[in-house]
Amino acid sequence: MKRILAIVAAAVLTVAGCGGGAGGGSGNRLSIATGGTTGVYYVYGGGLAKQLSSNISDTQATASVTSASVENIKLLASGKADIGFSQADTAADAVNAKDTFTAKQPIKAIARIYDNYAHVVVAPGVEAAKVADLKGKRVSLGPANSGTQVVARRILEAAGVNPDSGITKQQLSINESVQAAKDGTIDAFFWVGGLPTAGITDLATSKPDMKLLDTSDVLEKMRATYGEQYVPLDVDTSVYKLSGAIKTVGIANLLLVPDSMDEQLAYDITKTLFAKKAELTAVHPEAEKLDVKLGQQVAPVELHPGAARYYKEQA
Repeated sequence: MKRILAIVAAAVLTVAGCGGGAGGGSGNRLSIATGGTTGVYYVYGGGLAKQLSSNISDTQATASVTSASVENIKLLASGKADIGFSQADTAADAVNAKDTFTAKQPIKAIARIYDNYAHVVVAPGVEAAKVADLKGKRVSLGPANSGTQVVARRILEAAGVNPDSGITKQQLSINESVQAAKDGTIDAFFWVGGLPTAGITDLATSKPDMKLLDTSDVLEKMRATYGEQYVPLDVDTSVYKLSGAIKTVGIANLLLVPDSMDEQLAYDITKTLFAKKAELTAVHPEAEKLDVKLGQQVAPVELHPGAARYYKEQA
């Protein structure tokens, strides 16, 4: 696994060095920073890469595996990625120089694309009916530099559980968390993503006695602390072939680019995103949520001027 990640990291650096979002002499080579291979970001990003490569002249886009939101923003800011998926709360921290970010990050938004659902997955045989019950248990908060970890820590704190000392903390990717839950080496894990997330579908298929916790009891405290960026969402667990429904914490997803990106390129990316909605929906159903009016709701991140021009034309 480490060797594979090293190869992927090298690939990200290679692509980023071949022209970047502002365009090189041999055309645009775009690196799209996504997430883990069984998460929605990676699947969606792969579909987007195909559409950008096919519909923007002299452009080759590639989706890269990352730890997701926090890492993606850092890749954008350092010029090692050209497009990045991020949760809105992490992006807000980035432009306001809060928590993980010690300085304001040079990013702009292309669009709000769909909402993420906080999944709190409890392994088979583990007794836990609410988030507070995770105290003292072995819990993965998601990988370092991920938006999942940002939300996981805030959910636990709202439930009165210290995310550093109140649990036996692990920092596993979605793929690693699913395997650990199967093996019984963790009691629960957090994942923040769209519906369905392939890794959780895989776990539910092999371990149908797994559980998803309702997190609605911590929502109001999170909203009081961090604002209305956290919203209530309903999950029909039949999406994972489980029975019943739960309420959970939701957070919007944004598609981000460096603020230095060429205006015409940002316009073309935004136009392709919405024009190829049907093709992207065929790749993952969350793309069905694409909507021009919703797409502009990216505050407190600013729209890139190229994206703003596209939305103005649609008014």
